[in-house]
Amino acid sequence: MFVAGWGIWPSSENWHLYYRLRQSYGDYRLLDDAPGHLFLNYEGQDLVSLLQVGIIGGWDIHLVPSRGYGRAFVSHDEWLELVMADPAELKKIDVDLTKAGVKKI
Repeated sequence: MFVAGWGIWPSSENWHLYYRLRQSYGDYRLLDDAPGHLFLNYEGQDLVSLLQVGIIGGWDIHLVPSRGYGRAFVSHDEWLELVMADPAELKKIDVDLTKAGVKKI
């Protein structure tokens, strides 16, 4: 996870929560100094938590897996871009998003 933009909607940001999550890993660096986060396979819930803080805060976030399966970009303007190496995988995600009622453009 790489945070590419923040400070766009300051009133939505929860810096206390963000830094407490980072401190739980013993990381006391500022986002300016370390905008990237590497998550191991068993840290899925940690990824979800930090991603949720970023989405609520109105940040721009890139999600890039260690393998080349695909990537995602979450925009502060409330849209998501998904790119997958396998078109069949993208189709599965598209079906799930449609079932969830997500508007696609």
